[in-house]
Amino acid sequence: MSTLAPWIAAQARQLLQQRGHAWLLQGPSGLGQYSLGLTLVRAWLCEQPTEQGACGACASCHAINVRTHADLCVLMPETLSIELGWPLDEKSQNDIDEKKRKASREIRIEAMREAIEFSQRTSARGRGKAVLIYPAERMNHVTANALLKTLEEPPGDVRFVLASEAAHQLLPTIRSRCLTHTLAWPSADAAQTWLQKQGVSAADARGLLQAAGCRPDDALVYGSSGRDPRAWRALPRAMQEGDVSAVTDWAPAQLIDALHKLCHDLMAISVGAAPRYFDASDLPRAPGLPELQAWQRHLLRECRTAEHPYNSGLMIEALVSRAQSALN
Repeated sequence: MSTLAPWIAAQARQLLQQRGHAWLLQGPSGLGQYSLGLTLVRAWLCEQPTEQGACGACASCHAINVRTHADLCVLMPETLSIELGWPLDEKSQNDIDEKKRKASREIRIEAMREAIEFSQRTSARGRGKAVLIYPAERMNHVTANALLKTLEEPPGDVRFVLASEAAHQLLPTIRSRCLTHTLAWPSADAAQTWLQKQGVSAADARGLLQAAGCRPDDALVYGSSGRDPRAWRALPRAMQEGDVSAVTDWAPAQLIDALHKLCHDLMAISVGAAPRYFDASDLPRAPGLPELQAWQRHLLRECRTAEHPYNSGLMIEALVSRAQSALN
């Protein structure tokens, strides 16, 4: 298990001193919304909580570690539940195993209805109940509307944590029913030290943080995927040359994200600002702003089908070709 980042632990201590039945944890991706949300529900359900949070040793803490706590409901897209090891209900798991349908990338209305029914039951361990929803923006309007009444008038002793990486996409009525906490950005030194404790070499930590825009969770994911920070530095020149071989093992969504960052840095340079994701020495000469703005609009359109491309290979080639055109 990864060591809890010190800036997440500090925010958890701050929030645990406050009351409220529903928290909205918001901020850009990679700042630890999921870690902070899980830390809060651990402490709420812990049998021997301290000022620092959950004890980590009681039966309740163990039940959360093995994903079997009777008083915790975790709502996620099925794809993310599978990735993080949270069990699906039996019917959903059977449907996916038997290939009757694919795992959902949204939080399904059926799962929300089960969560609402869960919130109305009596606590099994006597420490109340908790519902963790992440990422909350993956609720569509139907799912979000189903939550509204329960969020406004929660039954019994249930508490909610909605952790979001795009809170602006949530319904205003959802946001208004929650206490809001914006995730703190760690310092570059603190983030680099934490990455090294996760097994990232000191030489790679700086490059990974730069590629992630100083978002430590994103940097860790990027590093664990096996990508070399040196390959990240070489990406701008590879795109300028139209070198598809540099990104053949990338998913379309990953490449679009990287090209967005490249476009951002070139725009920053063109108006006299410093780049954020690449070293200035690794960037080609910035095209004019109209060309960069047109490229950015193209990337935004491509985002809509990035997770469901008709043909990933062809989409990668098209993205590289468009990048080469923009950079030349």
